[in-house]
Amino acid sequence: MNVFRTKSVEQSIAETDEPEHRLKKNLGALDLVVFGVGVIIGAGIFVYTGQVAASNAGPAIALSFLIAGVACALAALCYAEFASTVPVAGSAYTFSYATLGELVAWIIGWDLVLEFTVGASALAVGFSGYLQNVLSDTPFAIPEQIASADAGVVNLPAVVISLLVAWVLIMGIKLSSRINQVVVAIKLVVVAAVIIVGIGFIKVSNYTPFIPASQDPGDSKGGFMDLPLVTSVFNLEPAVFGVAGMIAGASIVFFAFIGFDVVATTAEETKNPQRDVPIGILGSLAIVTGLYIAVSLVITGMQPYTEIDPKDAAPLATAFDAVDMSWMGDLIAVGACIGLTVVVLILMLGQTRVAFAMARDGLLPQGLAKVHPTYGTPYRVTMITGVLVAGMSGFVSFETLGHLVSIGTLFAFILVSIGVVVLRRQRPDLPRAFRTPAVTVVATLAVLLCLYLMLNLTGGTWVRFGVWMLIGLVVYFAYGARNSRVAKGETAPVPAPENL
Repeated sequence: MNVFRTKSVEQSIAETDEPEHRLKKNLGALDLVVFGVGVIIGAGIFVYTGQVAASNAGPAIALSFLIAGVACALAALCYAEFASTVPVAGSAYTFSYATLGELVAWIIGWDLVLEFTVGASALAVGFSGYLQNVLSDTPFAIPEQIASADAGVVNLPAVVISLLVAWVLIMGIKLSSRINQVVVAIKLVVVAAVIIVGIGFIKVSNYTPFIPASQDPGDSKGGFMDLPLVTSVFNLEPAVFGVAGMIAGASIVFFAFIGFDVVATTAEETKNPQRDVPIGILGSLAIVTGLYIAVSLVITGMQPYTEIDPKDAAPLATAFDAVDMSWMGDLIAVGACIGLTVVVLILMLGQTRVAFAMARDGLLPQGLAKVHPTYGTPYRVTMITGVLVAGMSGFVSFETLGHLVSIGTLFAFILVSIGVVVLRRQRPDLPRAFRTPAVTVVATLAVLLCLYLMLNLTGGTWVRFGVWMLIGLVVYFAYGARNSRVAKGETAPVPAPENL
């Protein structure tokens, strides 16, 4: 059994024209930029800004966001070249299949299932929480019995939003894009309001010291499961703040950047993927990084980082409450509620496209890759994803899953960065509408920086990630390896070179 067999780029592209697997091409560059901005601006900016400033970095959280943004930018350059060269649904899964082999592709696909499905479920719960906050003290307040899986029977708002999002995705990618554009506009207005209004309440003295001195974490030291892996491996003394705290903060706020890779999953539905996908990936990342740094500077300038509650689920709203601007807190709550709707939608979009690509390759049941005859969307896998997300968000209480999602995303970035160099050497003849500048240097830096950020996540995160990967390997060898279309020689015929 050759688990490192690859599927050529030409085969991947040819299969996009199979009638039962053909997706409609409706997206342009603006759609992709808006998709990227829509999914990236979510729980990260509304929650992690305060938590990381209070617990890890102080005002230097702005530098934490910058470091995380640089790591994403390096990986984004590699994603952009891959997506413009292999404009096929599946993102890192498809790219890895063409370069590193089927087993690695499966691992990445399984990894992305974790990132997108669990992330969407957790954010559906987050949406429900913000919705309850908005409706509290009104005639429309949600009864506790249907507002929480912990205190009640079911988290009904989370279930409803998950199923509604699935319906929107089935109705067509263009409808999803239009809804996304409207909601992203609202979300950007809220973020802009935070920056513009907040500037007037900044006290420069709150920035001193900008990088707080390193401190002993005291009673919160914990053991292997609670400490960053780099601390345990190299027997370092646990510490918070300082340069180490700022870097650890970068590994945490990295969660706030996940999602730009979703843009790559829509390449097959883009009118001109060679031009538009790189614009969508790099454009959305640049916009969001600037906004994150600005918001973090405003919040840590409005109040001393020592006065921020690390357990506060709405630190942006609290910062304005502290300066008697409660109406801004209400605006932020509404914006977060609306914004999380779009994040759930786009994460589910990413999951359905990855699962669609895996099913089309036979690594999952091929029936999941059927597209709707009218809407041109993978409706079967979308319905299943919607039910799974609704079930998890409705009946399971989630603690913070940010670390687990972050490690999966960083791992995917590493393999994509390696893969783009491998494909350059294996297939220098392929037309590349976008070429990563100084590809070897950029890819190497991306791998090293992402790996270091992974090492700054806790040992418990690594253990849970390892268990998930082991489960994936069992599924692959029990089903995927035996039903692979590449192994069976069932891939679509490749057109003559002049027709590619």
